[in-house]
Amino acid sequence: MIREVLASRGPQAAVRVQGWVRTRRDAKGFSFLEVNDGSSRGNVQVIVDESCPAFGGIEKFTTGSAVDVTGELVPSQGKGQSWELRAAELILVGGADESYPLQKKRHSPEYLREIAHLRPRSNLFGAVFRVRSRLAYAIHRFFQERGFLYVHTPIITASDCEGAGEMFRVTTLPLNKAPVGADGEVDAGKDFFGRPTFLTVSGQLEAEIFACSHSNVYTFGPTFRAENSHTSRHASEFWMIEPEMAFCDLEGDMELAETFIKELIADVMEHAADDLAFFDQFVDKGLLERLRFVLERPFQRVSYTEAVAILQASGRTFAYPAEWGANLQSEHERYLTEEHFKSPVTLYNYPQSIKPFYMRRNDDGKTVAAMDVLVPGIGEIIGGSQREERLDFLDEALAAHQLDPADYWWYRDLRRYGSVPHAGFGLGFERMLMFVTGVANIRDVIPFARTPGVAEF
Repeated sequence: MIREVLASRGPQAAVRVQGWVRTRRDAKGFSFLEVNDGSSRGNVQVIVDESCPAFGGIEKFTTGSAVDVTGELVPSQGKGQSWELRAAELILVGGADESYPLQKKRHSPEYLREIAHLRPRSNLFGAVFRVRSRLAYAIHRFFQERGFLYVHTPIITASDCEGAGEMFRVTTLPLNKAPVGADGEVDAGKDFFGRPTFLTVSGQLEAEIFACSHSNVYTFGPTFRAENSHTSRHASEFWMIEPEMAFCDLEGDMELAETFIKELIADVMEHAADDLAFFDQFVDKGLLERLRFVLERPFQRVSYTEAVAILQASGRTFAYPAEWGANLQSEHERYLTEEHFKSPVTLYNYPQSIKPFYMRRNDDGKTVAAMDVLVPGIGEIIGGSQREERLDFLDEALAAHQLDPADYWWYRDLRRYGSVPHAGFGLGFERMLMFVTGVANIRDVIPFARTPGVAEF
């Protein structure tokens, strides 16, 4: 790998690299190729002179071409790199014609989204997807080292975890002549699964099943929302990390969530330092300072009710006034973290009326044991709660949300057979990537974005 070549501690007589030409610069009697293989942001400079058999056809080695180079690694005579490769053999593996769209200039993220099959070769997206890989590894390591069981929850489901109704329907029925029942509606009983099914919005409910047998579990997989949203923070397909812990209350849930965020930040700052420095310089100046801000400061815990009072007393005019019983907006969350507390914040005990059916009702009869973790620059990054483990309260919540208990018979069984207090949370993987890279649009931290009207590649 070129990353290892660039980190070499001394000259090497025979080194082989394989990658793609970023640029070629010709001079009298020799040429310079900048070659990258995606293992790091750095390129290795390859010097090709007349002693190399390929020099006579050097014009074929254009930007974008795939090459195989063998030669001697020697100290660089130029600035910007410690080592360079003097080519003894240079092979053109795959050429690239003059229409290759990634030339030596800065391309906008909007343009690069149109060529998602090539954008991983750019500096920006090479760095994004290296950090994405590292962050995924850090997530698994965090839970595995704590004894959590990794559970693969279903992508096709018949239950709506959030009760939002914004789900993608899964069907094999012909769209132009689907069978219709006596009520005039499509007869789902004749569909593939014999009932309405959808792409999952969350693996939480299924994870609760395993938490009630294996104590501590987590999911990490794709989820889907059929929201016709065109904002920079929403996608129709995204990845979620969702731990569930048996014998755990809201306090334990908040503790794990806060530790989780700090350890992920520490991991990427240690193992992706070069890419983060690139983001700090070219994408979001102040990124590293903001990451250290969250890493070094304790989370401030404050109830939703206290937070609303703080916002109302701030004297600040918000686009959306802060009112008890309404969801807090990103502007509210950022004010709390960036201006009022000047620290990351964990909010807890939200109004029951704005939260899903599965959250545990508090003794006040008005709030539930829910929590959100807020960080500067983003706002909410984690949402979670203690789950309702009492069957009678769960049934009341299902009725209040107009959900049929028969559809949740297995979820109710968990409250009938050895029910325990349990809690969990969800972290949007792409939201976390936006935070640690400073990349402002969710479409630019997903390899192939799925948004309204876009399903290319």
